Amino acid sequence: MNQLQTIEQRLAPLKDALLIHRIYGEINRFDALRLFMEHHVFAVWDFMSLLKVLQRQLCCVDVPWLPSGNQQGSRFINEIVLAEESDKDGRGGFGSHFELYHRSMKQCGANTSPIDGFMGDLRRGVPVLTALASPTVPEAARRFVEKTFKIIETGNLCSVASAFTFGREDLLPDVFQRIVDELNTQAGGQLDDFKYYLDRHIGLDGDEHGPMATLLLQSLCGADDALWEKAEQAAVDCLLARQELWTGIYDAISRAGVSLGSLDPATSAPQQKLSQGPR
Repeated sequence: MNQLQTIEQRLAPLKDALLIHRIYGEINRFDALRLFMEHHVFAVWDFMSLLKVLQRQLCCVDVPWLPSGNQQGSRFINEIVLAEESDKDGRGGFGSHFELYHRSMKQCGANTSPIDGFMGDLRRGVPVLTALASPTVPEAARRFVEKTFKIIETGNLCSVASAFTFGREDLLPDVFQRIVDELNTQAGGQLDDFKYYLDRHIGLDGDEHGPMATLLLQSLCGADDALWEKAEQAAVDCLLARQELWTGIYDAISRAGVSLGSLDPATSAPQQKLSQGPR
């Protein structure tokens, strides 16, 4: 068994726990899905931050330009950045996957004020951890992003690459997309943009970016057992953080009282009808 297989074996029960998390039984109503998106958008944002750390360290982003010395890594990262930061937006233009997600939130009436305020603080030069401390940032989202930035702040490229590789959106199960499809039908297309985001981002993750990220991690860690240990720990930390985020969103939905029923992840059909009224 090689080092990558060892990591995947250790992560298997953590991934399984995420794919059957009780959160999927609570987002089969429009209000609950909105609340989910208001938290999850922060994970979409910090995924882009992981990507830019990799680009900064593996590609030359300075002037005067100099060869990076890692041609394969540079190619992989630039390929991923092209789509993640400037993908087709489904309307004849281009946008980052974060912007596609933000657009989908606005289309379905989710509250973008917390993420907008956070981004506004960053544009004014407020440090990330300070901006996260704003009372408008959901607590579960704040804890999740803090954990991501702890990995970034280690400066260890293998840890960052591992977080990027194993903390991807292919962690969303098929039942999630079926819930979105059903709600979108009931809402007359209010989730069209979100469906487009899921198709583009998760599709690329599984078919193209995931395999490239795995190859990148293998090239960075090589035969160095110490680097593989760091990569494994970062992967475990990311999945545990995602589990905590899902549980935090579940608790927020429960506190808000927006859930009216349950969905068995072993089945595909939501048991409750959509509530289209305002939050």
